[in-house]
Amino acid sequence: MKKYSNGTNDSQVPNILSQGTRLTGKIESDGDVRIDGWMSGTIIAKGKVVIGEKGHVDGEITCHKADISGEVKATLTVQELTLLKASSKFTGDIVTKKISIEPGALFTGSCTMEKTGSTDVNERQKKGQKKPA
Repeated sequence: MKKYSNGTNDSQVPNILSQGTRLTGKIESDGDVRIDGWMSGTIIAKGKVVIGEKGHVDGEITCHKADISGEVKATLTVQELTLLKASSKFTGDIVTKKISIEPGALFTGSCTMEKTGSTDVNERQKKGQKKPA
């Protein structure tokens, strides 16, 4: 069985929004989240957020790691690695520590790479402040 990363319990099964399911609202998780359906709202996860090829998210995502294969229109804040796979269509703003964009991925928006990708990043975004020199 695959182990999932969430920082506290590596064997926890991820929360999954399956294909054919629509959700409007907010997901908060201490672990991983996988979206294969359609979601409008906010995702806050201490683990990894995976948007599958058929997944669609419109809103905000805050997580430790992100792996995007589907369509996302969002503000994305990631503490570590953001991966935009070849099948992904991302529109919005990304704040991350590291980013990998595969050939074929569509990315429209802005990307700010921070050393920490921490809560300080979120606070600067809300206040409209720029990165310190």
